[in-house]
Amino acid sequence: MTGQSFGYIRVSTLDQNTIRQLDGEPLDRVFTDHASGKDQNRPQLEALMDFARDGDTVLVHSMDRLARNLDDLRAIVRRLTEKKVQVRFVKENLAFTGDDTAMSTFLLSVMGELAEFERALLRERQREGITLAKKAGVYKGRGKMLNAEQAAALIRRAAAGEAKAALAREFGVSRQTIYQYIRPNP
Repeated sequence: MTGQSFGYIRVSTLDQNTIRQLDGEPLDRVFTDHASGKDQNRPQLEALMDFARDGDTVLVHSMDRLARNLDDLRAIVRRLTEKKVQVRFVKENLAFTGDDTAMSTFLLSVMGELAEFERALLRERQREGITLAKKAGVYKGRGKMLNAEQAAALIRRAAAGEAKAALAREFGVSRQTIYQYIRPNP
């Protein structure tokens, strides 16, 4: 008896297209996360890893869709293959079963390291671009989350002792944003 085939799709933003990743692959079920690859909190990946059983196959478009660093990639593949689940990367044309050869283990490491390197280069280029844009006076950063009236109310209520988490929920911002507004300016 053969198991089922599951797809795992990850996109970083809601407006990114998920269709191209496993288009044409016969799948019994697809698990899709809208999260950064560096994010450990991916509910659909966790659901997939809990759901997959001995004999199943998990298809992923490419290694960087599963993880953005080598340690996470190895851990996820290991966790699945220990359950006797095959992990197949379509773009790289590689499959892992847990009974892998030294060469396939090496390829997982090399390809995973390349994905991590690519991510580091992307961050570096982004930082360089922001620095150049700031020098040219073009980059202004992200806009304020709250208008002046909201900010004044927030500061007043926080000073009165209201819980930061409750304020964050009410104003629709993170707790970190709350702290940025109430932190005295040097």
